[in-house]
Amino acid sequence: MAMTRNSVDLTADLGFLKLRNPVLAASGTFGYGLEFESYLDLEKLGGFVVKGLYLKPREGNPPPRLVETASGLINAIGLQGIGVEAFSEKVLPKLRHLKTPVIVNVCGDDDDEYAAVVEYLDRHEGIAAYELNISCPNVKKEGLCPALSPQATFDLVKRLKASSRRPLITKLSPNVTSIVEIAKAAEAAGTDAVALVNTFLAMALDLETRQPKLGNVFGGLSGPAIKPIALRMVCQVASRVRVPVIGMGGITTGLDALEFLVAGAAAVEVGTANFVDPDAAVRIVGEVERWCEAHGVAAVREVVGTLKVP
Repeated sequence: MAMTRNSVDLTADLGFLKLRNPVLAASGTFGYGLEFESYLDLEKLGGFVVKGLYLKPREGNPPPRLVETASGLINAIGLQGIGVEAFSEKVLPKLRHLKTPVIVNVCGDDDDEYAAVVEYLDRHEGIAAYELNISCPNVKKEGLCPALSPQATFDLVKRLKASSRRPLITKLSPNVTSIVEIAKAAEAAGTDAVALVNTFLAMALDLETRQPKLGNVFGGLSGPAIKPIALRMVCQVASRVRVPVIGMGGITTGLDALEFLVAGAAAVEVGTANFVDPDAAVRIVGEVERWCEAHGVAAVREVVGTLKVP
């Protein structure tokens, strides 16, 4: 018997957070959510992650800060942001009416700043969880970040887990020899979920001037070009940790999203595609639903972790 429209159960359960569907908009590509209200209905998303927040406002890196590459984008924005005070006073009150979970991407120049950001945000309502951005490669020229070290990851996550009143999602870097080792360190420290992958450390140069195209020299590569590597890493991590995995990296269609779910992700984040198509995340939700209908899948969670390995 053919499935009727809207008969697919799209809900996703992260344990600490239930989502109406498994598609979230990724941090750094979706502003603070409000910027996209004229393009899509925020309540059709599974959730969204706001742009990274430091304790104080941050200007970011000098321009140029964006370079298009073959099937990708290199950014060296440097986590420009308004800081926690402006976010809490001017932005968060406008988001509280939403039924869609708002996740805040937390940044810091050191462990103390991460802790201070969480402590400040803990005093305000309307936040579903924190995504710990310990993996951004475009802030420092060599891409250094806590997520490159299992011990640094463990220490920071353990400290924030002990002090935060909200669930923690640790966002991992792909710029490591073994991302599984980092994920397991975050899990051992008490993270409620891991999100992967952040961008790949990359560069672009102008052959005529023989100079870097980015003011920061190096930046983070995202977009369809990274999807096969991101998919591999999600598959590796999902098979080795017990906490939920949120997958990302080059997702532009519903089929891309479904591949990450099959590889073991409980949910996905859509990033660079938002720049090309502001409605991308909602479109992807519809494409996931139609695929499930066409394949007789009653609930999207039924495909999670169903990869068949010879």
